[in-house]
Amino acid sequence: MYWYAMKSHDIRHNLATEQYLMNNKKFDEPLVLFYYEGPCIIVGRNQNTLEEINQKYVEENDITVTRRLSGGGAVYQDLGNLCFSFVVDSDSEEFGDFKSFVQPIVDALHAMGAKTAEVSGRNDILVDGKKFSGNAMYSHSGKTFSHGTLMLDVDQDVIAHTLNVPEDKMKSKGIKSVRSRVTNLKPYLAPEYQNLTVPEFRDTLLKELFHVDSLDAIADKEVQIADSEQASIDEIFNEYYANWDWVYGNSPEFTVKKRQHFTAGTVDARLLVDNGKIENIKFYGDFFGPSDVTELADQLKGVRYDREHVGAVLNSVNTQLYFNGIDTKDVLDLLVD
Repeated sequence: MYWYAMKSHDIRHNLATEQYLMNNKKFDEPLVLFYYEGPCIIVGRNQNTLEEINQKYVEENDITVTRRLSGGGAVYQDLGNLCFSFVVDSDSEEFGDFKSFVQPIVDALHAMGAKTAEVSGRNDILVDGKKFSGNAMYSHSGKTFSHGTLMLDVDQDVIAHTLNVPEDKMKSKGIKSVRSRVTNLKPYLAPEYQNLTVPEFRDTLLKELFHVDSLDAIADKEVQIADSEQASIDEIFNEYYANWDWVYGNSPEFTVKKRQHFTAGTVDARLLVDNGKIENIKFYGDFFGPSDVTELADQLKGVRYDREHVGAVLNSVNTQLYFNGIDTKDVLDLLVD
């Protein structure tokens, strides 16, 4: 593997760097990235930002809000959280196979004493049955990245104040609160690792991943970013992650709202129906898919709003590209029943 430890503590710069490296650097081996940042919320690509966050609390506490390219749900991070990202060729891993991507991290954590760490559900890593890591995935132009969080020592009191977790999602997991479900990883590490700072934790993980005793041994595998490349990263920062239209956007008018939580994620469809036809449709949710769901939305515009005609559109495409793990019939039932 190649590796890169980001210098910035701004989530927007780090996501821009991740996007640049994925799309513009050519690697003959996988790339692993590590980054950590100040208090922030990152919403999934398909989510309605204003419905996911407690806007008043976010503004009063100067918490950065941005949107990532990948699907999945909103997460809160602070300087006690470490993010990791694996970038590979798309044909080397199956989209949605989170276990294959994160297993090297789990193995490294086992070596550091967190013996009960395990991949669970569709995209979580748990320790003693509690979540300390959520993961998301994105594919583009023959490359895929899978990135995730590692809650080493996050301020959990803030999480419940920042995020508006939908009640149906909480019920589906059989839990009463966000805090009851998440935990920090620090207490589960072996004693010699429990006082590590986040950068020390990062470096220890790197050494475990590469099976070396010193980062000097893998200095030749560290990615270098030139000044000219940094200018391109800054352009991505401005176009996406610091851009209000990308982060918040404008929610469309709607006359029909359809929402359902599936094992593979929640789908929330807002439709503007006029004279019996779909004039506009927008999909929200924490679902995953290798293709942009707006492609499907565009194909549904102008279609008669009934089972026959909506079904004809859905059956003409591979809906797994947009709602990975959710049957076409289930999507149809959601939209028109």
